[in-house]
Amino acid sequence: MGLRATALGAILFVRSGPLCVQVPFRLICEVPPLIRRSADVLSATATIDWLPTRSVYRRGDMTTTTVNFARPLRRATDFSGAQTAVLFLVFTLMVSIPIITQPLPPLEDYVNHLGRMQVIATIGGDPDFARFYQINWQIIPNLVMDLVVPALAKVMNIYQAGQVFTVATFMLMVSGALAINRALYGRWSVLPLVLLPLLYNHIFLVGVMNYLFGVGVALWGLAFWLWLRDRAWPLRFVVSTAVVLVLFFCHLCALGLYGVGLLAIELWWLWQKPERPIGWRLVDFVATGVPFLPVAPLLLKSPTWGLKSEFFWEQQGKIDGLIYVIEVYSDIVAFALAAIVVTAAAWAVRHRLLRLHPIGFMLLGVGGFVYLIMPRVMFATYLADQRLPIALAFMVTACAHLELRHRLVRRGFLALLMTMVVVRVIEVDVNWATLSSATTELRDSFKRIKRGSTVLVAYADRSAGDEARDLGLVHAACIAMIERSALVTTAFTVDGKQIMHVRPPFNEQVDTEDGTPPSVEQLLVAAQRPEAENNGYWQSWTTKFDYVFVLFSDPEADNPAPEYLTLVHGGERFQLYRVNKRAAAKR
Repeated sequence: MGLRATALGAILFVRSGPLCVQVPFRLICEVPPLIRRSADVLSATATIDWLPTRSVYRRGDMTTTTVNFARPLRRATDFSGAQTAVLFLVFTLMVSIPIITQPLPPLEDYVNHLGRMQVIATIGGDPDFARFYQINWQIIPNLVMDLVVPALAKVMNIYQAGQVFTVATFMLMVSGALAINRALYGRWSVLPLVLLPLLYNHIFLVGVMNYLFGVGVALWGLAFWLWLRDRAWPLRFVVSTAVVLVLFFCHLCALGLYGVGLLAIELWWLWQKPERPIGWRLVDFVATGVPFLPVAPLLLKSPTWGLKSEFFWEQQGKIDGLIYVIEVYSDIVAFALAAIVVTAAAWAVRHRLLRLHPIGFMLLGVGGFVYLIMPRVMFATYLADQRLPIALAFMVTACAHLELRHRLVRRGFLALLMTMVVVRVIEVDVNWATLSSATTELRDSFKRIKRGSTVLVAYADRSAGDEARDLGLVHAACIAMIERSALVTTAFTVDGKQIMHVRPPFNEQVDTEDGTPPSVEQLLVAAQRPEAENNGYWQSWTTKFDYVFVLFSDPEADNPAPEYLTLVHGGERFQLYRVNKRAAAKR
């Protein structure tokens, strides 16, 4: 049985070499390697377990017994790099379950992007796509999905390619946060894994996939900058220039995010190097912007520059942008998770286990200021400002450090992480399972239309589509592009934002400005007054379109125009009608 010695209120100086402890009999013991490497001063109560190698005791005299320290029974250590990698893979797989199980997740813009990916991948062998669309490869800061997903579609179907891209985006964002933390503190930490539940947020539900992929690239770019900050500046600038070029083709907002991160890092660097001459420090600070110089000629040659006047500021909604970081479907779940994180963080700070790197505070200051002054629309890109908080959450969390050497803290952290991931996955999966019934019904309805048809999208309620549960229906008509090679009026074909455009004469009967589809009432007015000049692209719809897809309608809604439309399928929130062109021609 082991011999236990307890030193109360003593100060133990641990140094190299053997440690001798005087007790009623002498114990000559050797210090284990873990303690020999430490020069810390241990105080208060210390309990050490060891096993003696030999014990001799004689009544009335002092006998020397040699005792060797065994490894402590409760070793104080952190997660290793390999353990961190395993936890990253396991928890990322868990959080990706809704993506893996839903081939078509109910994200607002996602299916529209996926329809464009199908056109890019198959237009060479699809005569209907070739009749409607054309692909004009241009310098556009919104291309990463157009480059990656069609390539993946060569070895899998388009739905699977979208799933792979989405999971890769998840992994890129979380691994980027891990890399920043590693660059700041010199070792891998599992703390950034608390960001996994935030992969599902309101901005993700909008389906801005190129931007989110760019967020992951920006995080990795900041990690590389931190790793190379004390090394040769040419290498740092070459790597940063490469990151800038990749981000340019991901999304302009992601490129701006990288700039915000570098500004925060360099402000901290400028402040914490007072021993260097101020002149050299300022030159070093300004030189950080050199890798961004190629952006100017690229943007000037891009058709996106033609959208430079599409700016719009709106101060209302700034609070909403912060809520979007944690909000998905349930407000109760969102604020419960937030309360858990805040409580755990407060406990860790109180016990001096959690701290934030000064760069994190710089990010909060710089990012907060940029968020307040950013416009809502920039280069015709909506939610330009409200996209920033979720990216800042990843960047600031990556700058935090949690002391995990205590077994209780490690177990508590894993329990907390597991709880948050499971709760968020259940929330998303349950809602997606409910919403998938509408998506499945909608896909089945499109099988009843002819391949190569033209589909006009209209709203029964133009005020609908803003609720999280309605987002998956906003561009659901684009499923007809994937399933039936159809021309859909709401497909993204904006010059300067997409490389896919509509060929003449069909380009005059689609939305090229990302506007709101016409209402059913507007269609009726256009049918009765086809000569009116303000009817929009749906003018003469009774003769130009094969089908009308009405969204956000009541389940038992009546046919709004029986003389022009024949019901093909009626769903819970939509109706698909065939246009009676012969009847319209007689009128």
